[in-house]
Amino acid sequence: MKQHAEKEILQPTLLCDKKGNLNPASIGFARKPLINSNLSGHIMRKKKWNYWCVYGDEILFSATISHLDYAAVCFVYFLEYETQRYFEKTITVPLGGKLKMPTQVLESVSFSSSEMTIDMSYIHAETHLSVSIPNFDGDVLRANLIIQHPPADESLNVVIPWNRKTFQFTGKHHTLPTSGNVTIGNRQFIFTPEESFAVLDYGRGVWPREATWNWGMASQRVRGRRIGLNLGGKWTDGTGMTENAVFVDGKMTKIHEDLLFDYDREDFMQRWKVKTKFTNQVSLTFSPFFERVAATNARLVKSEVHQMFGYYDGSVLLDNGETLVIKQMLGCIEEHRAKW
Repeated sequence: MKQHAEKEILQPTLLCDKKGNLNPASIGFARKPLINSNLSGHIMRKKKWNYWCVYGDEILFSATISHLDYAAVCFVYFLEYETQRYFEKTITVPLGGKLKMPTQVLESVSFSSSEMTIDMSYIHAETHLSVSIPNFDGDVLRANLIIQHPPADESLNVVIPWNRKTFQFTGKHHTLPTSGNVTIGNRQFIFTPEESFAVLDYGRGVWPREATWNWGMASQRVRGRRIGLNLGGKWTDGTGMTENAVFVDGKMTKIHEDLLFDYDREDFMQRWKVKTKFTNQVSLTFSPFFERVAATNARLVKSEVHQMFGYYDGSVLLDNGETLVIKQMLGCIEEHRAKW
């Protein structure tokens, strides 16, 4: 048994119709960010975020601007691989203040408060990511990163349809060469485009009240090639769409099958297994070395993320028939449960 191939979208398409419900023509996947996420209505149910994760030589650095309709939530975290020094800072603004989230994947967005400034400016096929935080674990944090979007690269852009009134557009852009620096106190971390790669997770949708998802990803240079993995589960199951893909030097192999994530909810640090439901197209294990826990527990909103940092091993079958062997590839994998 095998899952059907998903529809490929080839021209610019609106996510929503005039009533703010799902436009059926947008259901599918695209290799370029062709979907315009023109969300409207659905008071308090709309979720919008731009999440960046940058893999450097010494540290992983991440910055997010999100708007959950009733609040803007912006957060920055970093992990130093060797010492496992980790810190995360989150700012929440009730009702979102003046934050406006763009409708196109590659469009500028910024957030500024006295405690945190995040600027994601898209200019001439580059994202300029700058972050400034006066008190980040007792230090001043400044990040200035230039993320390239190679024009020939493909990206994963998928619309997940639960029904006409609940749906999500996700854009996952991988293996984007990154240069610049992150300074924390008197320590500076340099990023070079040969070895440092950024991942963009762009999300726009109308979500059910409760949701659970798994997301695994990695973007590294492996034996001279730029390799990106995007692995999703639970939230897309049964919709006929997946967010599963592998990228090799900017070319995407779309994986149409659902993925099964096998892990220990009592101990997330145990080894994870990820495999395709019907075939052996994806067969990976993930060995964590660090667990990030981010939990929110307010009256209306509950969110719990267990994001693991570690290494992928295994294989993925590409469109061209090649079996891509993955060995000790640095990446992340997570479980997220939200009531929002």
